[in-house]
Amino acid sequence: MVGLRRAKTVLLVLVVVIASTIANGAPLDPGPKGSGAAAPVGATVPGGANAAAPAGATGTGGANAAAPAGATVPAGAKGSPAAAPVGATAPVGATAPAGAVGVPAAAPAGAVGVPAAAPAGAVGVAGSLDVKAAGAKGDGTTDDTAAFVAAWKTACEAAGPSTITVPKGDYLVNDLEFLGPCKGPVTLEMNGNLKAPTTVDAKPNCGWIDFTNLVDFTLNGNGAIFDGQGSLAWKANDCAKTGKCNSLPIVRTFTCIIAYNINVITISSLNVRFTGLTNSKIIGITSTNSKLFHMNILNCKNVTLENIGIDAPPESLNTDGIHIGRSNGVNLIGAKIKTGDDCVSIGDGTENLIVENVECGPGHGIAVGSLGRYPNEQPVRGVTVRKSLIKNTSNGVRIKTWPGSPPGIASNIIFEDITMDNVSTPILIDQEYCPYADCKAGVPSKVKLSDVTFKNIKGTSATKIAVKLICSIGTPCTNVALADINLVHNGVEGPAVGACANVQPVLTGQMLPPACTEIAKPGP
Repeated sequence: MVGLRRAKTVLLVLVVVIASTIANGAPLDPGPKGSGAAAPVGATVPGGANAAAPAGATGTGGANAAAPAGATVPAGAKGSPAAAPVGATAPVGATAPAGAVGVPAAAPAGAVGVPAAAPAGAVGVAGSLDVKAAGAKGDGTTDDTAAFVAAWKTACEAAGPSTITVPKGDYLVNDLEFLGPCKGPVTLEMNGNLKAPTTVDAKPNCGWIDFTNLVDFTLNGNGAIFDGQGSLAWKANDCAKTGKCNSLPIVRTFTCIIAYNINVITISSLNVRFTGLTNSKIIGITSTNSKLFHMNILNCKNVTLENIGIDAPPESLNTDGIHIGRSNGVNLIGAKIKTGDDCVSIGDGTENLIVENVECGPGHGIAVGSLGRYPNEQPVRGVTVRKSLIKNTSNGVRIKTWPGSPPGIASNIIFEDITMDNVSTPILIDQEYCPYADCKAGVPSKVKLSDVTFKNIKGTSATKIAVKLICSIGTPCTNVALADINLVHNGVEGPAVGACANVQPVLTGQMLPPACTEIAKPGP
């Protein structure tokens, strides 16, 4: 009995060992002389060994290691390296030469489970692309649109950070859409300039250069110019004469229905559009001669714009410099803006905005609004404009709302530390704003203005009325404050004056001109 029990125990142990060996994939037969056990993961198989190399093993000269399941072994006699393990990717742009020792050979295209070697310049997990390598010429006459589209597609699909480089040159491009979401952060490194076609496009579109739905995006302009070549369009968009604009590109949907009205855009009007960006930076770009608005910031969150240039002549109609709307946490830090309309316009839905160190002029100044022209506009809250210079403009800093408007809100707005140089009406609240004679004149605005401060504003006024505050008689302003105002007028009409209607501002510090010595009237 004792012997029988011992025999059963030995048999049981043997069964366990065999089962374990089979489960682990090791051969039962020790193999012919000269072979060894399977190499551990990552081990190098010595020359002449016939053992099966597991995933991750690297074959040295003379190894006949079997390729991993599903891979195709490139043609080659004894001494060629094993095929790359499943999931391995060749270095960006590199192809392993046949027979190279210790370097996995590139798997042929279509190999099961093994990706083909990346073509030269392509991005796999992450990398850098050059638009000229993608076919761009940068000569100012060749249409380079396709090269930019191809480079963006590759970068946006990369799993890690990617950079698209634009070398020096002038790149003629039609409408470009840099659309997300992308799989990883993308940087567009500009050293060249973009040029739009000179023709006015009659088909509906969303503008010229469009960045949409991106997270952790960076545009390093390095002074790059986005030239809209828009002089032909300015004649087609004379809103002051017609009362209608072909497009006001505050775009919010795929069909380019705009926030200020429901007309579909009919020309390629907007130079650069940033829509739905989060945690992103736009640095060192200049927009010139846009067909309509230069830059539009819409539905963005935590976006910083630095060292921005806007350049267009005064006769460029409706070419607002930078429009910001329906965004939270936008910072505009450092800009030089010369244009034919507002240097900076702040639309509905803007919250927690900082505008700082802006040099504005010629143009129409820096404005909140216009507000209240359309239903369902979102509140404006927490806007600060500071440390800026406004020069030779038709307005300074202002808030404008339409009469007869639907209900709306604009609150916690501060204009401070601003220098005026030959500016018409440097400080203005106008709740009877009616530029096209198609408004409900005499019907009070229902946009509620509250907690508005003008502080430390100094310089010269081109008009006798330097401070003009017209609030709604139906929805009066509350807590409007003037502090440390020093504005002088040297014209033949006499010294500067302050005019008010339907408001009694809170006054502190120096007040030149004296506030509210005249009754303010609508109009210029």
